[in-house]
Amino acid sequence: MITETNQLFALLAAVLAILFWLSTLKPLQSFFKYLPPVIWAYFLPMFLTTGGVTPSSSPVYDWMGDYLLPFSLFLLMLTIDLPAIMKLGKKAITMMLAGTLGIVIGGPVAYLIFSSFLPEDAWQGFAVLSGSWIGGTANLLAIQKSVGASDGIVGPIIVVDTIVGYGWMGVLIFLSTFQKKFDAWVGADNSAIERANARLSEMDTSRRPIGLPDLIYILGLGMGGTVLAIAIGNMLPALGDPTIISSKTWAILVAVTAGLALSFTRIQKLEQAGASKVGFLALFLLITSIGAKGDLAAVMDAPLYLLAAIVWISIHITILMIVAKLIKAPLFFVATGSMANIGGAASAPIVASVYHPAMAPVGLLMGISGYFLGIYAALGCAWILSQLAMM
Repeated sequence: MITETNQLFALLAAVLAILFWLSTLKPLQSFFKYLPPVIWAYFLPMFLTTGGVTPSSSPVYDWMGDYLLPFSLFLLMLTIDLPAIMKLGKKAITMMLAGTLGIVIGGPVAYLIFSSFLPEDAWQGFAVLSGSWIGGTANLLAIQKSVGASDGIVGPIIVVDTIVGYGWMGVLIFLSTFQKKFDAWVGADNSAIERANARLSEMDTSRRPIGLPDLIYILGLGMGGTVLAIAIGNMLPALGDPTIISSKTWAILVAVTAGLALSFTRIQKLEQAGASKVGFLALFLLITSIGAKGDLAAVMDAPLYLLAAIVWISIHITILMIVAKLIKAPLFFVATGSMANIGGAASAPIVASVYHPAMAPVGLLMGISGYFLGIYAALGCAWILSQLAMM
């Protein structure tokens, strides 16, 4: 078993590098299009832990969670272009918010249905899953730290998240062949998609290859912001009974809010050099450590969580469809709005590109905005779950 911290970190980084290298090979590109490297970044380290190669707990995992999470979120918020997102149109934003509402409502409903058959601390698992389903992996970790969920609780949740979340992603990809029929059924107007495409094409012309000074600025600003956020978080009091906002949660909220505030300054131009890519690198490294904490034996604990997750996501889908019909939203906005919640910035661009190849940046922008919205919405959902658990 590899337990030495430097060797363990190197192994996880190597796993990630091999996955992304394989995804560039032409014979495997179709495979990775529908099962992207981010999925395997969960599962390959999990296979290693199950096989006894890596430990299920390590100080290196703790360090990655404490520092890479606020670092990645800070950079992703820093690079967000809120004016561009708002120009996607009201329907795009409405569908993303409808997806968020479906998760916030669906979680407590599913918990009430299954809570009598689950352990007392199951509400923490539901809270963690709400984090993942309102913004993606980064928010999963944020809520885990917020509610103090143990790795034993998170193990089955990761399995459920992957099976149900990416299963729904597969359904959305399949439904792309029916978007004309869906749009005709709801009477959709696609003019907002055309406007967004023009705006994003304009944005792409300002991007440049990342240079050494850019990389130094990005790393220095990111790590400085992270350490400062952690220091401020340690000075603020825990809130909630049971605790919903801990010192680590405060650190994440400070990082997210500070990053968003800086996105309105000239610092946001670091995105032209690819600052968000550095943020995603940190996030994907973090994902490998989450997988390494898991053990496939946790699948034995997953059946009830799996059923609850299916009920939960069904509520999410129902609300999306009702709102889409009411506001006549195209299926493209339904799909990307859903994935901006369920999968975050890692999955939303994939789904968007299947519907409209040139529109992957729309999925990315909606997914990144999901990180910002998700941390606050998921904290609200976690609080509701904690109150239900005390009833």
